[in-house]
Amino acid sequence: MPRKRLIWQIYPPFLLTVLVAIGAVTWFFSQAINQFYIDQTRNDLEARARFMLPLVDGNLNPANTIPLDSLCKHLGRQTGTRLTIIDNKGVVLADSDENPSRMDNHADRPEIISALNGHIGVSTRYSHTLQQNMMYVAVPASLNGQIVGSIRAALPLAKIDQTLNIVLYQVLTSGLLIVLIAALVSLWLSRRISRPLEEMKRGADRFARGELDRRLPDFASEELGGLSEAMNQMAAQLDDRIRTVVRQHNEQEAVLASMIEGVFAIDKKEKIIRVNSAARELLGLDISAIGRKVHEVLRKPDLLNFIDRAQSSHERIEEDIILNLRGEERLLQSHGTPLRDARGREIGALIVFNDITHLKRLENIRQDFVANVSHELKTPITAIKGSVETLIGGAMDDEENALRFLEIISRQADRLNAIIEDLLALSRIEQDEEQAGIELRQAKLHDFLVTTLQACQIKARDKQVKLEMDCPEDLQSNINAPLFEQALVNLIDNAIKYSPEDGLVKITARQLSGEIVLQVQDWGSGIAREHLPRLFERFYRVDKARSRKLGGTGLGLAIVKHIVQAHHGKISVESAPGEGSIFTIQIPS
Repeated sequence: MPRKRLIWQIYPPFLLTVLVAIGAVTWFFSQAINQFYIDQTRNDLEARARFMLPLVDGNLNPANTIPLDSLCKHLGRQTGTRLTIIDNKGVVLADSDENPSRMDNHADRPEIISALNGHIGVSTRYSHTLQQNMMYVAVPASLNGQIVGSIRAALPLAKIDQTLNIVLYQVLTSGLLIVLIAALVSLWLSRRISRPLEEMKRGADRFARGELDRRLPDFASEELGGLSEAMNQMAAQLDDRIRTVVRQHNEQEAVLASMIEGVFAIDKKEKIIRVNSAARELLGLDISAIGRKVHEVLRKPDLLNFIDRAQSSHERIEEDIILNLRGEERLLQSHGTPLRDARGREIGALIVFNDITHLKRLENIRQDFVANVSHELKTPITAIKGSVETLIGGAMDDEENALRFLEIISRQADRLNAIIEDLLALSRIEQDEEQAGIELRQAKLHDFLVTTLQACQIKARDKQVKLEMDCPEDLQSNINAPLFEQALVNLIDNAIKYSPEDGLVKITARQLSGEIVLQVQDWGSGIAREHLPRLFERFYRVDKARSRKLGGTGLGLAIVKHIVQAHHGKISVESAPGEGSIFTIQIPS
């Protein structure tokens, strides 16, 4: 059913009650006034009729009616009443309005019959003589204890009705005025009752919209004032609790968003109820995944199996999962634990993923580094030890062999020294990078490159490799000259080593998009694609036998990488077998 405003539920019934009450009072009052006036008229007619009794004085002789008729006409005119004198046989002896001789016998009239029987006769009927409704009151006239006739007084009912209509008009007018006043008072009372409730409704609507800092006014009545105070207290408590919930929610969201681990929770029906940004990014999900079943949004069998085990298990489980994500294998350290509510009941499962691919790769690099260091150190030490044992075994007596073994020892000692120097240099660069950073100064790259190329001229001349430089003379950048020179020398030395005789090594420097871009390009043997991602790892060699033959320690490119990173830059390589290589350094200008 359609809802109505409170005022229209209070005002109409209240007004109807007032109208019915006033209408009933008016009707009863009208009836009472009418009956009262009728009774008063009857009593008045009776009094007028009795007033005639002494005047008649029992003289009701039909032979002497002239004085009585004159008396009736005179008194009738004076009182405005029709007066009639009738003997005990019903003969009209005198009448104030008509000639008695022409009037019918009244012995059959009800009021006359009652009067001749000794009672007051009252009757209301139509008068054929006067052609109107009349009220008749007859009183008995007696002489010496015997009724000898009756005297009747009458008034037209039209006059009575006119008087009653005036009275009724006044009553109805007063009633309508009272109804109008009652309607206004009812409306005022209804508004007085409904207005505070409407104000509380508006306040409740504001509370529902979240405007909990607004307050309801204090009302005069105890009930409405108490209700207003209770609603204000409720709003204050709701505001405090909602603020607490929002703060806790924001804190939880901030914690989840800041976590590098992927977190998502599922309910008993395997629907996702929470997922953080790390999990969405890691698994390729979007925000629409919330509320959907995990099997609908994930297509990783190993991961789904782990989630199923976490859902069915009542204890914490852990497992490393390898997934192919966006064309790359990622190793996820996965934890699953039951999700419980405040009462400790299981409502689902909480899954936490930690991408340890990088850590695993670092661990592999560390293991390779240890193995490579061991191998790189073991090779010259083995050669030195073998040469020493040979010399001790008697080769010292042979001057030619002794000299050859001593040359081996010297060469391998130099190799050990070069490895140790490179390791120390790498350690110093990393230490400076992790602490305060290296000191950078503004320098002209053209002059810097000229000096660097001069340091490489001897090796280039020995192999008949041409060095070519292309750099604007006004190009400048913030660099640490000794370290940056070491990096470029390493790159140029490698380019010379792997270039053919009469080859070309080209060094270019340009400023592009706010960066200084330096390139070292050769047209030598080149590097296969599968080696490029690991080329800057320590001791990583594309061709180990050839690298050792050419005297490399396997740390040169790692040193270059860390020097570039210390300059807040990055290094990359492009190469193909038989086409040469391009090493590109990008540093801030």
